[in-house]
Amino acid sequence: MGVRKFHSVEDMPGPPPLPRLDPENLRIAFGLASLAHGLGPLRRTPGVRKFRSWNEALAAKAADEAASLRRSPSGSHRA
Repeated sequence: MGVRKFHSVEDMPGPPPLPRLDPENLRIAFGLASLAHGLGPLRRTPGVRKFRSWNEALAAKAADEAASLRRSPSGSHRA
């Protein structure tokens, strides 16, 4: 496949439109909304924390992430 060059974004062809009123469109939209929510930032507790070791810092980070996932309504989407 060759490389196609365009002078501007307006010259580029868009994706093919999906058929109207297709139930698959709604499933795709919900999947994308769920993905966007899952990619959002983890909520962190503000402030400065001091740790005596690297392992203690990693354990605190894991605990913060677990607490954030429990607060999130779609916590099962994150890894």
